[in-house]
Amino acid sequence: MKNKRLGFSVVVMAMFFLLVACSSDDTKGEKSSGDKVNNKDKQTIVYGRGADSVSLDPSTVTDGESFKVARNIFETLLVFGEQDTSTQPGLAKDTKISDDGKTYTFTLAENVKFHDGTDFNAEAVVKNFERWMNGSADKFPYYADMFGGFKGDKNHIIESVKADGDYTFIIQLKKPMMPLLNNLAMVAFSIASPTAFEKDGEKFGENPVGTGPFKFSEWKRNDSVILTKNEGYWQDGLPKLDSVIFKAMPDNAARLNALLSGEIDIADGVAPASISTVEQNDQIILIERPSFNVGYLGMTTNKAPFTDIKLRQAISHAVDRQVIADTFFEGKALAAKNPVQPTALGYNEDTPLYDYDPEKAKALLKESSYDGKELELWAMPVPRPYMPDGQKVAEAIQKNLADVGIKTKIVSFEWATYLEKTKAGEADLFLLGGTSDNGDPDNLLSLFFDRDGSLNNSQFSNDEVQKLLQAGRSEQDVEKRKEIYKQIQLILHKEAPVLPLVHSTPLLAASKSVKDFKAHPTEADDLKNVTVE
Repeated sequence: MKNKRLGFSVVVMAMFFLLVACSSDDTKGEKSSGDKVNNKDKQTIVYGRGADSVSLDPSTVTDGESFKVARNIFETLLVFGEQDTSTQPGLAKDTKISDDGKTYTFTLAENVKFHDGTDFNAEAVVKNFERWMNGSADKFPYYADMFGGFKGDKNHIIESVKADGDYTFIIQLKKPMMPLLNNLAMVAFSIASPTAFEKDGEKFGENPVGTGPFKFSEWKRNDSVILTKNEGYWQDGLPKLDSVIFKAMPDNAARLNALLSGEIDIADGVAPASISTVEQNDQIILIERPSFNVGYLGMTTNKAPFTDIKLRQAISHAVDRQVIADTFFEGKALAAKNPVQPTALGYNEDTPLYDYDPEKAKALLKESSYDGKELELWAMPVPRPYMPDGQKVAEAIQKNLADVGIKTKIVSFEWATYLEKTKAGEADLFLLGGTSDNGDPDNLLSLFFDRDGSLNNSQFSNDEVQKLLQAGRSEQDVEKRKEIYKQIQLILHKEAPVLPLVHSTPLLAASKSVKDFKAHPTEADDLKNVTVE
């Protein structure tokens, strides 16, 4: 690790002194990893984002910023389309499914190597699955969510995984699983080097090794992650960039200013209020990411007073979602009524809306067990696509709740702590959300509302929803599957563990010199085709 860091620093310093000698620019001083000095050769881009990654081992995390980097270090058996979630060949060049929907046979790409020089083959894929299957929810949260648990668990849907020769891999299921291919295209199920993860164990997330177009070089926590070109990449002519720097810049205005000044090349999470600033600058362009997200107000349902459904329903009628959408998203969001994106299979248009009705909220509040005590309202500390300014949204909600007689105190924490504490059920009311990782309704619904879901921060538990989630995964009739998910949404509306607030259209901006950048709806952008003029 030290040698890699030293090597990169020497290269950067050499570039710096060469550029100063050849330029009339008299600017002096030390440059940060995000400074344009690293971008003068036009083969590097600096990607500004709202937060740092939690880990660079994608199988161990649930946050979008970790997936964003990991997408470019690792690869998956299948991949999504450029700007949709249709599944296409990836490390698996062919897939055959048995008539009963329980046997999946994958033919793998040949002559692929991990960044450490070891071979990618069927045995490596088996070892990745064994790592996940024999793990636990605290280590591999998405595996449990998407595959019904771990090896030995009652609802674990995989019967076996095995290699059939060097380049054939077989998954045998206990019953059909409709989202399987979409799941396997998720960054969480990236194929890692068994040699590396067996050697590094829990430290693998600090020195990740995949087969992707870029290799991990350096990580400065809460500052930058540097990736460099994989010279031995198996897809000819790719990647086109020499390096990518992911720069953590939590402040929206500072990130946009860095783009305007040329310090970064791409700014993720442009605040809707800054649209006019971007559109008036002829050197940058505004980019709309296809919307797969939902932002919500969560209520910890196993903690008093939120065990009372009347209070949850009262709060749902007290919040003016349309004003939030109009005020903080500048027309780039829809007021939400379901916790899945409108493009999802089985999205229920007929779900009743919790309309803004302070009088109805007051009436429900009187029927509830709420005793008037002050509640904590947790505001997100970092901008996310579904919540560009958590503090301001929290203030608007605080005012709405005060109008019906609910006192709140706004609190916040550092991002990793915020996620940890909400997951542990410590909040009263909290702002959060998510972006679908694969487009299938099972994804967000299982993450948010399965009683063991890794993002079930509302601590919701409902027997009927559990049964329907399991049925939805295995139902092969598309129309029946749609009805299952519509039914789930109606139950969630009634129970109100969360109040869906908005489905936003996430905004990015980029220098006009950046070419062939495609913003993906899952937020995990593939950068191997990007060039800089």
